[in-house]
Amino acid sequence: MGKDPRKPRGKMSSYAYFVQTCREEHKKKHPEASVNFSEFSKKCSERWKTMSAKEKGKFEDMAKQDKVRYEREMKNYIPPKGEKKRRFKDPNAPKRPPSAFFIFCGDYRPKIKGENPGLSIGDIAKKLGEMWNSLSAEVKQPYEKKAAKLKEKYDKVKFLLSFHLATL
Repeated sequence: MGKDPRKPRGKMSSYAYFVQTCREEHKKKHPEASVNFSEFSKKCSERWKTMSAKEKGKFEDMAKQDKVRYEREMKNYIPPKGEKKRRFKDPNAPKRPPSAFFIFCGDYRPKIKGENPGLSIGDIAKKLGEMWNSLSAEVKQPYEKKAAKLKEKYDKVKFLLSFHLATL
């Protein structure tokens, strides 16, 4: 679901107004210079921390005005109708069969874990992917046959289930 372009822009904090002002000042002083975001943010943060309450007051007033604007716009805003809710997923529906690669992973994951106990789940998956890609078509064939059999069985059960539900 995308963002609604008619939705009012969010309210800005006093700090956000301060950073915006700092950015404008920086652009006036150095119009051609590109800004290192993390460095700029640190400098703004340090400046904000050393400011007195009186100095921050200007930005807090701006934030209060923006909050009023936001609340006013939100009162008039009508959100779009939500998309259709997701269809109910039958908990008794047959589970999709694994692909040839996942069957291969089921066979080799324990072996990889045993040989490399320090590997993370992601690293194990990478290693299994590399192994799978390096296999010849003949070595992959038993896994592909097993996956095809499981898919056939799944399709049959799914068809029978849909036929059964249609007759109810």
